[in-house]
Amino acid sequence: MDGAAGGKPVTADLYRPPAPVPMSPLRSLLRVMREGDGNLLSLVPKAAYRERITQLGYSRRSIVLINDPQCVRDVMTDPLEIFPKNDLFVGALEPLVGDSIFVSSGETWRRQRRMIDPAFSHMRINLAFPAMTEAVSEYQQILDQHADSGETFSLDVAMSQLTADVICRTIFSRSLQSERAKDVFQAFTEFERAVASVEIRRLIFGKAFEHVDQPDHVLAACQRIRGHISEMLAPRLIPGAEAVDDIVGAVIAARDVESGQGFSREELVDQIGVFFLAGHETTASVLTWAFFILSQQPETVARLRQEIAKVAGDGPLCFEHVKKLALVRSVFREALRLYPPITFIPRVAAETTRIAGRRIKRGAMIMISPWTTHRNALLWEQADRFVPDRFMSGSEAAEKSNAFLAFGLGPRVCIGAAFATIESGLILASLIRRYDFEPENPDKVRPVARLTTRPAEQIVCRVRRLS
Repeated sequence: MDGAAGGKPVTADLYRPPAPVPMSPLRSLLRVMREGDGNLLSLVPKAAYRERITQLGYSRRSIVLINDPQCVRDVMTDPLEIFPKNDLFVGALEPLVGDSIFVSSGETWRRQRRMIDPAFSHMRINLAFPAMTEAVSEYQQILDQHADSGETFSLDVAMSQLTADVICRTIFSRSLQSERAKDVFQAFTEFERAVASVEIRRLIFGKAFEHVDQPDHVLAACQRIRGHISEMLAPRLIPGAEAVDDIVGAVIAARDVESGQGFSREELVDQIGVFFLAGHETTASVLTWAFFILSQQPETVARLRQEIAKVAGDGPLCFEHVKKLALVRSVFREALRLYPPITFIPRVAAETTRIAGRRIKRGAMIMISPWTTHRNALLWEQADRFVPDRFMSGSEAAEKSNAFLAFGLGPRVCIGAAFATIESGLILASLIRRYDFEPENPDKVRPVARLTTRPAEQIVCRVRRLS
């Protein structure tokens, strides 16, 4: 490996962050049934990490996992609309975000995208950066209190609170109360843990296009989240309320070019909910894993601090500084590669078709998995090891862009990718230059995947402020 700003990279004893040990298909299935926690990662067989297309066991509807970059691109760009969002995936998210842009397909999706396109202009980073810095600065006061008291706290909750505040300031032009942020995190955790559409038995035995009723406590968790969003939205919908030039204002003002109609109140909650949840839960997940990994890699932390000092000295981090922090950005991208927030991107074959010469029957589940593509030995060297230098300029990752799926591909590519990269770079640099994170029981940390990739149990840690 080549060196990087901030010092000499460590090449010996490459670190393997927590991940299941791949097994045969039968043993993987038995493991999932034994553990009983609905962790889809444990279901993925060893073959999926070294093949381009894998049949996932034997199921009623057929599940095909695709790692081949060209096949992935064909499915995700989908010009003939043969592969809409998977019915189980839509059924899981509908109670939370309705028929919003995140789950809709076809003409409904195109209409919504046309309406909310103007709102995307507010994701411009130079406009949002001051809000990011304010949120980070205020959250450092909370971490200072943790450091002074020596008390433990949840790293997961901390990152969720911080990123929720950033996105709230961007979307609503206001800060987010910490108690509201905690409740959103807890409700989303309850929702994801119990949502019926990711039950292993349903994946194996369920029929294609079958409606899935969600349990009452899942619906209640969705209503808690939607209630918070609705409460924050309410002052903006009062007749005569002053218009504000931000994302919420743009979505409220959006009109369909054909009918002239705007979004209903319920549809506004749907669309704003997507911005809010996608804008902070995914970033919080990656940052949780990044800080955990760094807690186990002091050599990388030392290199990061050298880079930050070289670029910004002891002064505040400005937008131009963050753009120059190549190693910080590479650590973020490597954490994103190893722990993509959206573990699986499920689609469904709306008609019988073929993928790479294989016959795919109508109703088959097409599983695109950033998790397995990012860890596939055919596509990446040292695929399950933490090697941030692979993303430095001129390294192998520059040639692997088609195999990096964390932000999606095609027309549904994540519009907030640049936003998330700068936000995460600012948070990583700001906190790592000031604190050491010290998790309790790091050997017990393990990932689970239901709808997103999370630690099985919250990572409890202490923080030590550098003198």
